[in-house]
Amino acid sequence: MRRTIADSKTFRKSSSARFRLGVFVWAAANVVVFAMGAGNGAAQKQKVPPRNQVEEYNAEVPKTILELQQFRQTTSIQVKSQAGREGVATLVNLNPAINVWYLLEVAWKNGARELTYHLENPKPQVQRLLLDETYPSGLVIVEGKRSYRCDLFGSAPVSALDQASNSHLIFAPLCARRVALRNPATGHRTSLEAVTDFLRDEVWGGEKVVVLVRHLMADTHRESGKVRAETVADQQSAGRPSGLPLPAQIDSKYAGRLLVSGDLGIAVDGVEKDGMIPGEWYAASGNPGIYVSLIRPNLVSPLILQSYKTLVNNLDWVESSALCHLVAFDLEQFELAYALGTEHPKVGWSDHILPQMKDPNLPGPDGIVSIAPLISTGLISPDDGRRTVAAFTGGYKRTHGAFKYGAFALKNHGTHYGFMENGVVFSKLQPGLATIFVLRDGSMQMKTWQEADNKLLPKIKHARQNGVPLVEFDEVSQSSVPGRLVARWGPGNWSGSENEKLRTIRAGAAVQENHGKRFLIYAVFSDATPSAMARVFQAYQCRYAMLLDMNALEHTYLAIYRRSGSQFFLDHLVKGMSKVDKSASGQVIPRFLGYPDNRDFFYLMRRNVKEVEP
Repeated sequence: MRRTIADSKTFRKSSSARFRLGVFVWAAANVVVFAMGAGNGAAQKQKVPPRNQVEEYNAEVPKTILELQQFRQTTSIQVKSQAGREGVATLVNLNPAINVWYLLEVAWKNGARELTYHLENPKPQVQRLLLDETYPSGLVIVEGKRSYRCDLFGSAPVSALDQASNSHLIFAPLCARRVALRNPATGHRTSLEAVTDFLRDEVWGGEKVVVLVRHLMADTHRESGKVRAETVADQQSAGRPSGLPLPAQIDSKYAGRLLVSGDLGIAVDGVEKDGMIPGEWYAASGNPGIYVSLIRPNLVSPLILQSYKTLVNNLDWVESSALCHLVAFDLEQFELAYALGTEHPKVGWSDHILPQMKDPNLPGPDGIVSIAPLISTGLISPDDGRRTVAAFTGGYKRTHGAFKYGAFALKNHGTHYGFMENGVVFSKLQPGLATIFVLRDGSMQMKTWQEADNKLLPKIKHARQNGVPLVEFDEVSQSSVPGRLVARWGPGNWSGSENEKLRTIRAGAAVQENHGKRFLIYAVFSDATPSAMARVFQAYQCRYAMLLDMNALEHTYLAIYRRSGSQFFLDHLVKGMSKVDKSASGQVIPRFLGYPDNRDFFYLMRRNVKEVEP
């Protein structure tokens, strides 16, 4: 998207000038080598970022989103349009190890405004974008030993960049579709979100009203399901199919019984009498590698329910009998990705923190108040969309994504939840927080972040933090253990009302291992506290689990996609989630995939054969 520097207060001219002046000499010496095809190796060899960029990253001062990218690499050249206009172009690879996002700045002479464009490289494993001083009209795209020239500035009467930025496309193709320009979009929000955002932003004391209303609506989405009296052959005794996730550990008196849900929206194979054996996994119809399960906390093995009593609160009969819907993804077949919404999560201060934790000299905990001139689209890119099979909502908005109580409230400016997309840091990852992240090789991990884990930052493609762990894995006992703050409302930042009314619809993510196979599990609890969530994830023997979002179906949304020829099918984990999607001409348009959304989200893609890196 084309933006003027004047349009973005956070992208200051002084910073822009410093960064061009500091890199121009370096660029002149190196850009020709890059254009000859050796640039890929040269870029990869710079494993240690320049000292000044590390200092910018660490400094607690107001800064730009660029200064928050310590691994960025920058080149500048003189450029010239076909009409004879001259200027300077600056290209920033925001994280060369990830190699997806670039920022292109063009400063024309004679007082013209500086323009910036957020470019996306859809083939980061095999191609790089470069500036070449012998080609002042645009980009050079290097793919292995081949290179392509892409005229961005020289065409007349309207340049390719102007055409793309003035188009109505959120991902506007450039350079024969080898590059995409990200244009801003307006993210969809539901009526519930619109009302709550208005109350929070415009009405004094509005947050208390929101909490009160949500407390009154806490049991709105509760489903208990029905346990049938008759029994069927137990899959465990009959021999489970290989390659499935581990089943939950169930109270023996419910072995072989059937649990029926009226809200399950995903069709599964092998279901008898419209019911499923509690805790067992069933293959999703028409979607290899995806599995579905149902459970209630009161069906979990008593050995689990009686364990770690000091870490988990007792469950009342309401949440004990509330149904939980789970879906598992075989990580051998799927790759996880993460994307910001058009508005959330924001990067400024959370209103939730203690007043003394807010530095009045900083616009936000990381020194930024805006991500401009970068563009968050709230939409899966077309290249990823072709492989996408599922999407689900992310974590808390920034409003609640920090601590008001406990130890985390008193350090790191209230310990705001961190997040990264395509190797770009939008908010720093904080130690002690539950973190789901994806490395550049496509592998996914979940863990409690530690200071020592910052060494992974150059390799992280996506990351999202959300509170503290629900369960962790104890290597000594080889079992799942509840997180130490599960039963502590304030220090765990579990959200809910001030008088600790925690029961509501909640969603969580977990990772499970079964004989070398790894599964990402997404679960929606129709009416639960963190304690009920922990008990269920314990039952499924998850190695790690964390809370995502809560309080409404739009905040706990998950959909999977099935394709058959030209036909497209959309299945929701809970049927009521379909109300969040749009429709046109009788066709359902899925959230995140078919239209932009204001909330951040995760999505899963089927893995392709690995491309060879340059």
